[in-house]
Amino acid sequence: MCNPRITPRAGWIDYDQGIFFVTICTKDKIHYFGEIFNEKMHLSREGEILRNELDNCNTHHKNIEIPLFVVMPNHLHAIVICRNITCDVFPNEQRNPNPSLRSNPDMARHVPTLSRYIASLKSAVSKQIHFFNKEFAWQSRYHDHLIRGNKDGNKIAEYIENNVTKWDSDCFNK
Repeated sequence: MCNPRITPRAGWIDYDQGIFFVTICTKDKIHYFGEIFNEKMHLSREGEILRNELDNCNTHHKNIEIPLFVVMPNHLHAIVICRNITCDVFPNEQRNPNPSLRSNPDMARHVPTLSRYIASLKSAVSKQIHFFNKEFAWQSRYHDHLIRGNKDGNKIAEYIENNVTKWDSDCFNK
């Protein structure tokens, strides 16, 4: 019997709906998306592709909205709003990543809206960038935080808006 897949997602959060603060990094934190100088982000070709995908997220994902984001040299921060527009109810056993622990092992695993969007974003960006930069790669996972109320949301929005000007002290700046 195989071991159940361990997920970094919190079991008590519904990743199909909510407002999330998301951070996604490049592999080894390589500066693919551009550079910051004079407290301004200057996007590379790769950075322009990422920005375009974020700006147009709703084209392919009607249940996703990104009201605020910042592309940094080696990562991005975004506020991602997920809306469960299908109103489907998934049985708990479908959420289990281990097929042997589902009541019907042939049932496809439910992939939450946020995870599905992040995978799609990473794939779309990678596909476009690989036409001219075969070395480009993402870090395998991403960080998410469920935004809990206006105070939390305002603090995160301020962080995103000031991220470029605080690059010199940013933990991702290496």
